[in-house]
Amino acid sequence: MARPKADFPPPAAIRALADADGRLALRVTPGARIETIELGEGVVLIKVRSKPQDGKANEAVLALLAEALGVATSRLQLLRGATGRDKLVRLVD
Repeated sequence: MARPKADFPPPAAIRALADADGRLALRVTPGARIETIELGEGVVLIKVRSKPQDGKANEAVLALLAEALGVATSRLQLLRGATGRDKLVRLVD
């Protein structure tokens, strides 16, 4: 059975949570049953299926966020939180 495509918030709503420098705060849940992106209080809540091993969850987070924003993963830069659930990502123009 094929996985259903994730339903994302509008890209403009996600970008609205970024600060003036284009930094976006994320709260990540690795090893989730479904992959989703939700908007929280000043933070983007992301759930990914990948386990936090060898950076696979970080790669999945950036790929999912890039898909939701409609940009390439190379336009996203992980600034902080490589080993934690709270991450800071910069949207590179």
